Amino acid sequence: MPESQNNQSLTDLLIIGGGVNGCGIARDAAGRGLSVRLVEMNDLASATSSASTKLFHGGLRYLEYFEFRLVRESLIERERLLNAMPHISWPMRFVLPYHPDMRFEGVTPASKLLNVFMPWMKGRRPGWMIRLGLFLYDHIGGRRILPPTSTLRLRDEPEGQPLQSRFEHAYEYSDCWIEDARLVALNARDAAERGADIRTRTRMINAESQDGIWHVTLEDTLSGAQTTVQARMLINAAGPWVADIIGCRLHRQTGEKTRLVRGSHIVTRKLFGHDKCYFFQGTDGRIIFAIPYETDFTLIGTTDVEHKDPFTPPVCSDEEKDYLLNFASQYFERPVTREDIVWTYSGVRPLYDDGASSATAATRDYVLTTDQVEGAPVLNVFGGKITTHRRLAESALSKIRVFLPGVSGPWTAGVPLPGGDFEVAGAQQLMADLCRDYPFLTESWARRLIRAYGRDAWVMLGTSQVLEDLGEMFGADLSEREARWLCDKEFAMSTDDILWRRSKLGLRFSEQQTAALANWLEDYQGVNAPGQAVRATPAGHR
Repeated sequence: MPESQNNQSLTDLLIIGGGVNGCGIARDAAGRGLSVRLVEMNDLASATSSASTKLFHGGLRYLEYFEFRLVRESLIERERLLNAMPHISWPMRFVLPYHPDMRFEGVTPASKLLNVFMPWMKGRRPGWMIRLGLFLYDHIGGRRILPPTSTLRLRDEPEGQPLQSRFEHAYEYSDCWIEDARLVALNARDAAERGADIRTRTRMINAESQDGIWHVTLEDTLSGAQTTVQARMLINAAGPWVADIIGCRLHRQTGEKTRLVRGSHIVTRKLFGHDKCYFFQGTDGRIIFAIPYETDFTLIGTTDVEHKDPFTPPVCSDEEKDYLLNFASQYFERPVTREDIVWTYSGVRPLYDDGASSATAATRDYVLTTDQVEGAPVLNVFGGKITTHRRLAESALSKIRVFLPGVSGPWTAGVPLPGGDFEVAGAQQLMADLCRDYPFLTESWARRLIRAYGRDAWVMLGTSQVLEDLGEMFGADLSEREARWLCDKEFAMSTDDILWRRSKLGLRFSEQQTAALANWLEDYQGVNAPGQAVRATPAGHR
């Protein structure tokens, strides 16, 4: 039987779930002076929050569902977040190829309305409709940093070279890239530096209310040891497991339901030479992106497939691979094949069940509900987009203030994450400065460090003067100095944590290099590295 201990320290908030929503709420709450404890049964961002399409975007497609409030809020947040984290987020231009004969399924409200008033256009998105959508996209969110929409003659531009010759024109607009799992880790780190207690590999077993206080049993998933803690309020930000927490851990029956939708991606060899992203429209009414990825690769996604069980790990199925390959091949001159795939990943989006007829049509907006069990309050988080995680946290805190009066007001807007205190356009200069201060760095190495750590790259490298000062080199420019930083500052414990969430160096690591890192982690931590300590090379994910 696991050892049981009592820890009767009373915190204001106990947050369940170490994804972007849970860590965003923890950061916001800790910055307002609340005592916060966050528990995550695996690693930070180990589920949905590391399996996104890696974009801060307003959701151009959502305009066809008339979700104007969601799009406006997302567009406002897009630039606000870009200013706060210019190391892990940066502007990206999106190329939307267009041909007048393109046909689509008319499943969106906008398409259905068009079919009524212009029945001869059934199955088509006319150019004026796309231009109108892009005009709204440019103007309803108060765009200040990012450049506006423009048009491209593909025959005259490098963006047209990889595409089929039938595409002569395209629209080009702006959104932003985001390193999603690093976003979560930096929110958690900032929360911890503001006083939050962040516990990974910690599962909530049970919660009971006594005299308006939650008594929660936690289990260390590595040792099996159990502890009991107390909290004035619970925050259920468990993502795909939010309904399981409500029903099986809190023993509540509510009317709220989740809709689990699997989004899968494929990573291929590099398919084009420029740094812009493609926005492809499909005949089924869906869209996918083809995005430059980690310098030498292309990211293609995503799918929308119903996923029944949160405890079934999401995997990119053969059907989803073929769907994405065929979709992309309708646009690229050279067909994309299975042989091009180097890695795949999937995540489950826990959408609020609004009764939509399909996974594609289900709302991406977030829903926050509150409940009380014998006077002890709980806040449940449904849905949400990575772009609106900060606003979701603010909205959550506005609800928390009802139960915990006296909490101060919003503060996170424009406040940079660790390492992000520089101008959006300043990343290139920081890379040059880092190479100057540490001459043993290559240009690509310095770029990766600035894009991961921003100004904290200097703190991490410290007084190093030669390469040997960084300790053991594991491969792909990952040093012992950096691995220590990730363990000590960013809660990393396993090779997966380091190679696939805090970075994507797993794409470049061999089995032998991964095993060497696992051995170092075992020695450094004094315990076996948890999780999938030795992971197959990318080819093993095909």
